Parts: sequence; structure tokens; C-alpha cells
Amino acid sequence: MLKRVLLGAAVLGALATAALPALAQTCTPRVADSELVKPRTLTLSTNPTLPPMQYVNAQGQLVGMRVELGEEIAKRLCLTPEHVRVEFAAMIPGLAARRWDMINTGMFYTEERARLIYLVRYEFQTIAVSVPRGNTRNIHRIEDLAGLSVGVEQGGFEFSRTRDILKELESKGLRPITIRPFDNFAVSFQALRAGQVEAAISIDSTGKEYDDRGEFTRAISGLFGTPINFGFRSKPLAEAVAVALTAMRADGFTQRLFDRYGVKGWDEAYGVVGPN
Repeated sequence: MLKRVLLGAAVLGALATAALPALAQTCTPRVADSELVKPRTLTLSTNPTLPPMQYVNAQGQLVGMRVELGEEIAKRLCLTPEHVRVEFAAMIPGLAARRWDMINTGMFYTEERARLIYLVRYEFQTIAVSVPRGNTRNIHRIEDLAGLSVGVEQGGFEFSRTRDILKELESKGLRPITIRPFDNFAVSFQALRAGQVEAAISIDSTGKEYDDRGEFTRAISGLFGTPINFGFRSKPLAEAVAVALTAMRADGFTQRLFDRYGVKGWDEAYGVVGPN
């Protein structure tokens, strides 16, 4: 039985990492303490199982593009960043319960989420299918997945799109895939490594990273292109983040960051969408 690499929602309180060294208070916070979980602190939740976007390195440090982006946003809001590592299924409930201020985990945009929380779109991602190194099954199209066992993180956008793949195969009279849901992407890839599934679905950036490392082959890419967004309980905080992102685009920070990680940024104006 595979070991979970992250603790479940029942022990969220133990997952808060120590805050980074406090920012020098040389500027006035752009967000009132009443909008934050902790005074002068931006508490960000992340699911660190998607290298190179957010993951834990060999030294046990939380790193990746979205980690860097979240910390730069905190800096520009004159707040101290504090990260909470948690599985995706707990993200929105934890936001509503004031466990964190901002979901920073590569959450795909959906109309349903926009009705629940405030969103700021900042990135564009697609989905990839990874297979064992060498792609001995010669998988290049969705149809080639027919009859295979596919691992994916449960409950998120990728899980929903995997179900769409199942429906597409069935509509074409092909054998259905067997969907194996896991607590997070890291466990899904462990299952692929162990031969317990025959393919794993993740974001394209992660599929490419594992391919570049020589661990798995990214057999299919570019599926279901959709914006990625931050999530918020507080509309004033969401608005402040949109302003910070606009400034980061103007001075070139976001483009340099996205280029370094090979990521496509959000092309339109940064703004807040969410409940009326």
C-alpha cells in the first residue's frame, strides 16, 4: 500500500510551516489586518506535489514557480509570506474556515469555483498524460488510452477532465479507462512508477518536468487548456493581489519568472471574478 506523502485534512493544523523571516517593516501593508488570518501576514496554501511549479526539494524546502510568485506578491503587499502545505481537497473548505488567506496551488478556473470564492487568473495551463519511460505502448492520442488504468489526483480539474476522457472513449465505442483516484499527484506518480497504473494525468508543466528528468515519458500534452487562478475569501485582498500582479507585469517580473519555468501567463488584464 502506497504511503501518503502529505497528511490529510484532519491534521491541517500541524501542517503550517514556519513563516519566512519577517519582512522589514519599511512600508505600510496594502491589506488591512481584518482581511487576513494573521496580522501583517499572507498565509498561502499549497499542494507541493507538482514539480517544478510547487514541490519540496531534497533539502525539505518548499520551492517552485508558484512559491516564488506568492512570495513576491506578499513582498509587494508589505506582508510576510507563510506557507501551509495541504492536499487540494481541503483548499476551499480551509479558505472558508479562515485557515489561510490565499489558495496558491495552481487551481484551474471553473464557473463553479467562481461562484464560491474570489479568483484572480494569472497563468494558462494544459493537461498531460505521462506513461512509463520509453512509451512501449505507443500512446500518442486519447484513443490509445482505451482499456488502461489511469492515475490522477481526486477531486480537482484534472480528475473531472479524466472523466471526460472516459466518456469520450465510451462515445467512440472504445474500451473505457479505469480511473484510479489518489490523494495527490505525487502518490499518483508513485503508482505509475510501481506499475499499479499504466498512465498518470497531471498538468503539462509537471509532465514535462518528469520527462526532462528521465523518469517518465510525456506521451500526450496540450489537453484542455484553461486559466489558472489564485483563490480568496476576501475580495479586498483579491483586488490588492490583482494590483500587485499588474505592477509585476509592468516591470517585467512575471514575464521573467514565467519564461524561466516555460509557462504561459494570463494575457488579459488582471481582475477579480467571484460571487456578486
